[in-house]
Amino acid sequence: METKKIGYGVLGLGIGMAHAEAAAASEHAELVALCDKDEKRLHRAAELYPSAACYTDAEALFADPNVDVISICLPSAMHADYAVRAMEAGKHVLVEKPIDITCERAARIEQARQRTGKRCGVVVQNRYNLNMYPIKQAIESGRLGQLFLGTFAVKWYREQSYYDRGGWRGTWEMDGGGSLINQSLHTVDLMQWLMGEVESVSSSMDIFAHNIKTEDATVSTVRFKSGALGTFVSTTCAYPGVSTEICVYGTKGSIEADADRLKLWKMSEPVGELDEDEEEETMLTRYGRGNRAAAKEEGKLYGHRFVVEDMILAVRDGRDPLVTPTEAMKSVAIIEAIYESAKSGKTVYLDGSC
Repeated sequence: METKKIGYGVLGLGIGMAHAEAAAASEHAELVALCDKDEKRLHRAAELYPSAACYTDAEALFADPNVDVISICLPSAMHADYAVRAMEAGKHVLVEKPIDITCERAARIEQARQRTGKRCGVVVQNRYNLNMYPIKQAIESGRLGQLFLGTFAVKWYREQSYYDRGGWRGTWEMDGGGSLINQSLHTVDLMQWLMGEVESVSSSMDIFAHNIKTEDATVSTVRFKSGALGTFVSTTCAYPGVSTEICVYGTKGSIEADADRLKLWKMSEPVGELDEDEEEETMLTRYGRGNRAAAKEEGKLYGHRFVVEDMILAVRDGRDPLVTPTEAMKSVAIIEAIYESAKSGKTVYLDGSC
């Protein structure tokens, strides 16, 4: 007996187009609705997905009985408001990053999830870059020994026109910050996911190359609760867009990656028949060319395809998605602490209250 496909809707058709593409590609869902107040953008999406109902009003989307799940893909400070309304209307939701711009606002989503009993996931797709699986496994299995250092840097570039479009990017009110919360949240999430809970941050920030209200560069020193040390750098000034460094160092090994490409794999205690150099060569061959090349060998989904599919299967199977609001709030707490430290000039300690 064939199971009814999950009806999927997308609210906000900027990054939401990646959600629409993923839902349309799923064997277990049907893209049934699209919503954006920009009629030109909605029309372009409708040409790609002509069978989907089109709405310019979110309330009409929430009222559509064919919609089971809605991706919330609006400006960051609107996530909580619309996610809560969607759940109260009986819909499951997948929230784009960040879950919202403050812990207080993010908590409203978790409260609504508990109150309504609806499923709620949050997009942190970089956890599912294919090179992250062996990195996470190496840490958890103890192959790296005791972690003592993590260095993370998002060295990207954005022209002024990026901030001018829409008028909400680079504002405290709607974006919650600049290069840190917008471009670097995924890497903040990877930092705490790989290195463990953050104890304190000491940070600086400034504006160097853009006419914005927030920041286009931050530098932080990080102390983890495990005792390990770390650094975190974010910027949108690094022309033409340089790298996303994800580096973890332990007493028995070192791993370095640039986004989804593994760059270095050094283990002092190789496993199996391979020696240290042979193991590294094997790992770099498999994971050094990025998601697309690794996916051909492993047959796994990645990026938004993975996250949207996980959300669809969570609803179908009656389970929570892999990243829930409480998990997604961890990176928001770290970002809030970094901004607080940069504004106050003091070390800020995280108390786990987010």
